[in-house]
Amino acid sequence: MKSWGVSHWSRPARLLLFLAAMSVQADEESQASVNAASVTAAAPNIVFILADDLGYTDIAPYGSEVNTPTLSSLAEQGLRFTNYHTAANCAPARAMLLTGVDNHLAGVPNIPEMLAPEQRTQAHYQGVLGGNVVTVATLLEGAGYHTYMAGKWHLGASPDKRPSRRGFERTVALMDSGADNWEQRPYLPIYEQANWFADGNRLNLPDDFYSSRYLIDKTIEFIDSNIQDGSPFFAYVPFQAVHMPVQAPQEYIDKYMGVYDTGWSSLRTQRRQRAVELGIVGSTTTMVDMMTTDDWNALDEQRKRYEAKRMAVYAGMIEAMDFHIGRLVSYLKSRGQYENTIFIFTSDNGSEGSGSPNPTAFPARLGPSQLGYHIDYDRLGLKGSFNTISPSFASASASPLAFYKFYTGEGGMRVPLIIAGKPVKKAGELSAAFAWATDITPTILALSGVAQPSDRYAGRQVLPMTGRDLTAILRGEADHVYTEDDAVGYELTGHGALFQGDYKIVVNQPPLGDGQWRLFNIVEDPGETVDLASTSPIIFQRMLSRYQRFEQENGVLPLPTGYSQVKQLVSNTLQAQYREGVLIFLLSVLLLLPFFVAYRMKKGGA
Repeated sequence: MKSWGVSHWSRPARLLLFLAAMSVQADEESQASVNAASVTAAAPNIVFILADDLGYTDIAPYGSEVNTPTLSSLAEQGLRFTNYHTAANCAPARAMLLTGVDNHLAGVPNIPEMLAPEQRTQAHYQGVLGGNVVTVATLLEGAGYHTYMAGKWHLGASPDKRPSRRGFERTVALMDSGADNWEQRPYLPIYEQANWFADGNRLNLPDDFYSSRYLIDKTIEFIDSNIQDGSPFFAYVPFQAVHMPVQAPQEYIDKYMGVYDTGWSSLRTQRRQRAVELGIVGSTTTMVDMMTTDDWNALDEQRKRYEAKRMAVYAGMIEAMDFHIGRLVSYLKSRGQYENTIFIFTSDNGSEGSGSPNPTAFPARLGPSQLGYHIDYDRLGLKGSFNTISPSFASASASPLAFYKFYTGEGGMRVPLIIAGKPVKKAGELSAAFAWATDITPTILALSGVAQPSDRYAGRQVLPMTGRDLTAILRGEADHVYTEDDAVGYELTGHGALFQGDYKIVVNQPPLGDGQWRLFNIVEDPGETVDLASTSPIIFQRMLSRYQRFEQENGVLPLPTGYSQVKQLVSNTLQAQYREGVLIFLLSVLLLLPFFVAYRMKKGGA
């Protein structure tokens, strides 16, 4: 991809970048050699599984009708967090999950595809993982762990930013925000190709590729290659499921044909009821109707049929992911590794509501068709098909929460979190403790017995981790790790939130929001239906002050005038497509300029 990669940089620039990357890698390898063998074979294996754009009630342990037996089994053997929150879109979440540091400070305030040029003048607004943070993989590798990754990275594609240079021993990684699940094809015109890398080098995918199967195949291959040496491993598996394009094998789609024929409002209600029965939310939880939810009964029968199949493919993709996770579990059992393995499962953000409300309309068909995709009903979800769920079904996916991905309502930020393994003392139970994305890395380090870094690592200054260790909750020694005075802030393109105790202040910008700050008790009211700003003004004002402090401490920049995520994505896409032509023109001018000057001087001297 020309706009974000380095393949079209000048040779001197690429050489300098290569030398700098080699220097950082040498420092980290030196540090790793110092720390090697500091863990023993008794240290636990850790499998960190990250779904993409999975809604709060999209899996059975949280209230879904989708069949997820593997995740259900892990939930029965582990602990389910019902008040866990993450970023409202993918790359910022991944930065926090892998470093324990706020995403703004870590260099990823937003995905690079949506950053404005005015913002990218600042070093921490590049949308790629900064050198001022250390990944959990780097720390574990330095302590003697084998470290593997198979899946979506999206934290930087230049040589020094790839996962092979950020602590992962073996990698198969997608650099982009998403890609096709059946073949090596981009899903947005901003990418020239689907940029896959293996151990830092470009990779051509196999002909029989399906993302969920392939990622587990590679994970098993990596683990098996070193399983005899007795060292523990850390396996990071960030799936493409269920990021658009939503695609699944036919046998999984078939299981859900007819399941969604009653529509999204019915599903949203059913999911809420099931979540109540499971104890995921309280019995008094109410819901708001999103303005983007259409009237199912106003659709004609053909549209209902099409919309129901869009969701059937989505459900099939979730079950296919669960099946392949089950293959990994079976493999670990067969090799005697299961009992000493800790599983962490979550999602990078809430459900994706960017799919077209009517994908059969001409404007919605235009983009996919330009990339060679079809949207035919009979082949929906199969190879060559571009499929998404609508904003209406996205609200059902997040039931009973409000909003979805890219917004700071609970539907965009509250997602499942399951941690299973020996440290969990009360298997099958729920925890209502507030937890945040930055907590995952400190928890992994505590579980593995590896220390957090000091203010310097591998010869450079690094930021301290701000996340909290959740192991006291896992062991039943505490019911929370955040106090009533602790505040956690978050910002994305002007959408903002701050959590403190049972409360949350939140602002959502247009088009779905109105730009007004509100106050909710998200323990009693996770659906964000009763605004307490006027009835609890002291709490409201105190939390607003804490949010302003969060912005200052984390370097949150104001938005450029007239900014919108969609407009910026389109603008960046156009720049990506035409930038090469502009660069060639400028280089040609620079190349010819000396000849022109010489010609003018010669003519003037004549």
